[in-house]
Amino acid sequence: MMIDVMSKKTWYFVFSGLVIIPGVVALIIWGLNLGIDFTGGTLIELSFQNKVNKTSLETAIEKNNIEVASIAPTDAGTYLIRTKPLTDNQRKSILETTKKEFGPTSEVSHETIGPTIGAELLRKALIALVVVSVAIVFYIAWAFRSVPKPASSWRFGVSAVVALLHDAFLVVGIFAILGHFLAVEIDSLFVTALLTIIGFSVHDTIVVFDRVRENLKKGVGEDFSSTVNHSIMQTLGRSLNTSITVVFVLLAVLLFGGASLRWFTVALLIGIISGTYSSIFNAAAFLVAWQEWRAGRDN
Repeated sequence: MMIDVMSKKTWYFVFSGLVIIPGVVALIIWGLNLGIDFTGGTLIELSFQNKVNKTSLETAIEKNNIEVASIAPTDAGTYLIRTKPLTDNQRKSILETTKKEFGPTSEVSHETIGPTIGAELLRKALIALVVVSVAIVFYIAWAFRSVPKPASSWRFGVSAVVALLHDAFLVVGIFAILGHFLAVEIDSLFVTALLTIIGFSVHDTIVVFDRVRENLKKGVGEDFSSTVNHSIMQTLGRSLNTSITVVFVLLAVLLFGGASLRWFTVALLIGIISGTYSSIFNAAAFLVAWQEWRAGRDN
């Protein structure tokens, strides 16, 4: 039995809007909680033998006239302390103060990034996202140049980018919410996850679009919507199987990969699930809606 997926495309757009809007609102109101990679500063990880209260630790550090941006506990029992860029003397004064206040203390690691380098990384990350999106449109338009008329290869390319933007905005919006309520920071690993999500989203979309192109050439389906619907049914199993195997791997990394990979893995999980959904219910639906609008306009 053939399920008419495309007949409910309006509901898919409504659902996607309801999922994305809270994140976009959070992004506008609160913004992203940028990590040291982008803002610049010093990140120190301290380990204590005795139990330490987060508020007491912040108070002790600020006695040295050092402003604390954030303090976060880790699964290993240590604390990650982020401040403005510190000198070696300031960093040593923190260690000395915590030893006096809380007993034996050891510095597990530290790193300092200047604000200029952080701003440059943020600028390059945004440029990379824009360049990738534009390149994808042109590549798909070229790859699908032989698609039978009245379909347009440019519509395939733009529809794929609409789907990947859906996934990108969803992940960024969720992390804006997580950053506000759970102090989750955006770092260079997050950008890596976002670019990976974009690649996966486009890959899954192209699988569907490639079958659409083949079916258009064979004359499968009564109209364009029917052809796309047949193509989705033919590729649905492959898309789900691919995504589920990736999700299993990411769940294993989330459970056993440690704190440093936690939010990177969460971003990938959200993006992979969203990418599977958007390739069918956003990219294909948008392509059909655009084709129907164009056909109605021509008539």
